[in-house]
Amino acid sequence: MRKIVSTRARRLEFIPPMEPKLVAKPPGGEDWIHEIKLDGYRSQIVINSPEDIRVFTKTGADWTSKYAGLVEAARELDVENAIIDGEAVVTNAAGLPDFGALQTADHSDPYAMYLGAFDILHLNGHDLREIGCKGRRGILHGIIKPNSRIQFSEAMPGDAQAIFYLADQAGLEGIVSKRADSKNRSGPTSNWLKTKSFTVDEFELMGVEREPGKAAFALLAEPGTGKYVGSAFISLNRDMKERLWKRVQEHAGPPPEAMKKRPVTQWVAPGVKLRIKHLRGDHSHIRHASLLGFSDE
Repeated sequence: MRKIVSTRARRLEFIPPMEPKLVAKPPGGEDWIHEIKLDGYRSQIVINSPEDIRVFTKTGADWTSKYAGLVEAARELDVENAIIDGEAVVTNAAGLPDFGALQTADHSDPYAMYLGAFDILHLNGHDLREIGCKGRRGILHGIIKPNSRIQFSEAMPGDAQAIFYLADQAGLEGIVSKRADSKNRSGPTSNWLKTKSFTVDEFELMGVEREPGKAAFALLAEPGTGKYVGSAFISLNRDMKERLWKRVQEHAGPPPEAMKKRPVTQWVAPGVKLRIKHLRGDHSHIRHASLLGFSDE
């Protein structure tokens, strides 16, 4: 029997979200719900009244002023109060999430964001977290209005591997799989799983950042332009690390003008190219990157 706890007398506050576990491949079986993983900022809308609506990041930072468009959309929902969980995104001309555009918009355009809403924790004075995920999503779907900046994140029908393949081919970030009966519990969980799409590309090494007691990172540039695009975690075996450091010493050079303030960095002259595994997306700003090896090997 579904348990709904009344919270009508309490003012709703931010609740730390569930955090899906990263896995190499999506789960099989019939008891999972699969959604496209939207490439944006995890966001939580807390509605206490039409005049009291706030939007929080996944760490609890109040970004209400950055999400004016979402606040207006939330005001149009036919609810007394609610907590809605989702992903704030900005889309490109093809209608796909554009993370680079989102990073720009959160500083300059509070009306550029849409919310892909995928869960609801409270509604009209009732705590819904004891209800299974499928049931909560049904309740959420019932309050979302068409043509709004808050849109329901639809489940994808079919086999999980096929869904992930299609997401990968479309250039999307991946998929999130959720147990249909999972209750909402703050923090990391294996009841929600995320499978991400990665790709391998060649970048030019700018330098290696090493601080005592911390992991080392390769600073990377776009080949041909020398433009900084991000850093990659160096997780190579000992032999590869030694060969990498040898090349760094052999190709030592001055720091680029725009990068002089980086701490504890051994800079490298142009010419050392690396193979980098990174999250599929904008090459001008790579994310979740790791070093695989040298391009000439």
